[in-house]
Formats: sequence, structure tokens, C-alpha cells
Amino acid sequence: MGSVRTGRHSAFALHTHLVFVTKLRHKVFTDRHLTRMEEITRGVCADFECEPVEFNGEAEHVHLLVNVPPKIALTRLVNSLKGVSSRRMRQEFPDLARHYYRANKLWSASCFAGSIGGAPQTALRQYIEQQNRPG
Repeated sequence: MGSVRTGRHSAFALHTHLVFVTKLRHKVFTDRHLTRMEEITRGVCADFECEPVEFNGEAEHVHLLVNVPPKIALTRLVNSLKGVSSRRMRQEFPDLARHYYRANKLWSASCFAGSIGGAPQTALRQYIEQQNRPG
């Protein structure tokens, strides 16, 4: 997870923790659903040149840890992950239809996105404070 990726003009390690919750927190997923959801997620990440690091979930939510290039807008990635997975899961698992209700949406409109990094914030702040500023 600590590996630095390189792009044409940058080196980066931007890991983001994403959590998507089902609409009305309905218990929707079984292991077979989550297995397919992970495959779909990996495909979307590949389209965005993102590196999925970890995926898991429970009956009403999923967690993703993704290494995201700096050129990608996180909102675009999140919207694509939620939209594509919702559409494909509805197509491939008709038994999930009862959870979509009238809105035809699997996911809640909200999500959690948190950045994670190597050094704790206090250590990083101290490091920056101690830089030798030119006089």
C-alpha cells in the first residue's frame, strides 16, 4: 500500500477510502453479490487508471481502498463506481430489484471518502514547520 506510483509528470500515493451505503440501508448483498461487485469495481477502476487496493463489504455497504492518480476527480470516480455497479447489479441479479424501489437506485445518494497517508498529521505538520525557510 505504501508504493509510490508514477505518471507522466508526477509521482503519487493518493489512497482514498470509499464507503457506499445501500438505499435506506437495506440489507441487499450476499457473498455472491459482493464477489461480482468487486469485479465490477475493478473494471471501473481500470478505466480510470486507478489501482484498487482492497474491497470488502457487508449486507448494506461496501468499502473500497483505491490508489487514485492526481488527474482524476474523485467525484467522477465515485459517480462512475456507483452508477456502473448499480446498473450492472440490477441487470445481472434481478432478485435485487425489490431493493431499488421507484428511484431505480441501489445506492444512497451520499458516500464517505477519506484520504489516508503514511505519516500521521501531527508528524507531517511538525516536519513542515521545521523546514529551513530562507531569510
